[in-house]
Amino acid sequence: MEYRKFQDTYVIRIDRGEEVVDSLTAFCRQEGVKLASVEALGAADRVVIGLYDVAAKQYHRQTFEEPMEITSLLGSVSTKDGEPYLHLHINLCRADMSVIGGHLNECRISATCEMIVRVLDGRVERKLDEAVTGLNLYEFL
Repeated sequence: MEYRKFQDTYVIRIDRGEEVVDSLTAFCRQEGVKLASVEALGAADRVVIGLYDVAAKQYHRQTFEEPMEITSLLGSVSTKDGEPYLHLHINLCRADMSVIGGHLNECRISATCEMIVRVLDGRVERKLDEAVTGLNLYEFL
């Protein structure tokens, strides 16, 4: 991974073989990013994506290992217990031009990933909503 900062925005390149979630988490720790928006595109050869079942309060995950274009990766950075907390969704184009997508758990880059991280001034923490959704929701400090 390599990156440069331009005012409040980082332009990041994640390289072949690197994992997106791990790379972005490490970047946020290193740069002290507490609140940001994320957008990216690129190419992947292994992803784990999920769909959250609110009624059951559980994620259903599926792994895909094939050549895919990252047509859209969007999300946010906040914090949970003071640590970076990523909430990312991804859409991927497969060889037959069908699109799959969902909550991003893992994504290994096959060629490159071009990412923009726009840092926001402030901090938003996450708090587990056990009663209603079972999700870590925004808690405004």
